[in-house]
Amino acid sequence: MQRPHVHINVAATVDGKIDTFQRRGAAISSRRDKERVDRLRAESDAVMIGGRTLHDEAPKLTVRSEALRAERKALGLPENPAKVAVASRLALQPESEFLTAGPARILLFTTAQTPADEIARLRSAGAEVFVQTGSRVDLSQVLGALKENAIERLMVEGGSTLNFEMLNLGFADELTIFIAPVVFGGESAPTLAGGFGLSDSAAVPLQVVGVEQWDDGGVLLHYRVLRGA
Repeated sequence: MQRPHVHINVAATVDGKIDTFQRRGAAISSRRDKERVDRLRAESDAVMIGGRTLHDEAPKLTVRSEALRAERKALGLPENPAKVAVASRLALQPESEFLTAGPARILLFTTAQTPADEIARLRSAGAEVFVQTGSRVDLSQVLGALKENAIERLMVEGGSTLNFEMLNLGFADELTIFIAPVVFGGESAPTLAGGFGLSDSAAVPLQVVGVEQWDDGGVLLHYRVLRGA
């Protein structure tokens, strides 16, 4: 299958949580890590999130640094990467910063569970909406469509279910994790990879590419995702 290069980026606590049990988008990244993530976005053609992240957090997904946006424009690129979201049912507020922050191309992948009037509203707001058959969005079709739309480098920013699906289906190429020196705990708090889980024999194998210990107390882990192991 022809698809973009997929880089999953996560900020997690020492106990592997990417949010608290309250699921309100807890701040985990340090200032230095936020700058790293901003550059990673600037180096990507698109940034992808899943449905829960889209609806609960409505992230901007734009490049914060004016200098980085200028670098992109100097290369003949849009100042922000495209925003991509996958959700079986879309229900976005008109004022959602995912829609309004930019400028940026917006690509939404959903199913027939999203009402026709919602699809029409989103399209009138400038979003490109792709409607699939079936009850769940097929990520292989999504990645194929992104490749056809000149997306070569895709950054995935969660959430937990999307991360798991990308890893489990063999669609992820890289995984970067910023480990913050805190513990959230909580059985219901989301971890890096959610979904239905895997047995130890079916675990996704990784290879360490780099490890950095930062003065802010965080640790940056960079892995290559192995396949065929």
